[in-house]
Parts: sequence; C-alpha cells; structure tokens
Amino acid sequence: MASFTKYLHDRIKVKGKTNNLGDDVKIENPTDGSVEVTAKAPFSKRYLKYLTKRFLKGQSLRDYIRVIAGQQKNSYVLKYFNVHNEEEEETAE
Repeated sequence: MASFTKYLHDRIKVKGKTNNLGDDVKIENPTDGSVEVTAKAPFSKRYLKYLTKRFLKGQSLRDYIRVIAGQQKNSYVLKYFNVHNEEEEETAE
C-alpha cells in the first residue's frame, strides 16, 4: 500500500500541477489495506479511479483486479476478477 500511496502523492494534480498537494489534499492509510484521500478543493472521484487503474496497469495487475464503486457514495473498492467462474463458462459452451 505504501507504493500506491506514494504513486497517488506523486501524481495527483492540484491547480494543474503535480506534487502540489499542500493542505488541499491529504492522503492517509487509516488501516492496513486502505487508502483515504481527503480533499478540501474540488476533486473528481473519476480522476482517482483513473489514477488507480493506471497504477494497476503499471504493476501488471489490471487484468486481475477491477475498480468498482463502493457501498458508500464517495468510495471505490478493488476486487479480484472471478477467473474460475469464467473458465467454467467457457468449458460449458
């Protein structure tokens, strides 16, 4: 999670510039396995999803993990693809 947190810290743009988080955006790890991004300035949830997908692709995990909306309105959850069920469907055809 530390590499993902660092990636977000390096890539999030505030007022059109990277590495310009200041007091507007805070990135924290409240528990193991979670990252919390708090923004005082307007911040697009879709931009966070874009950065997450880009990080996963760089780590060659994009084929195995997907980013979906969480139960809360302002959250995302990373879930594994269920590859086992897809293989069973292909053999059934």
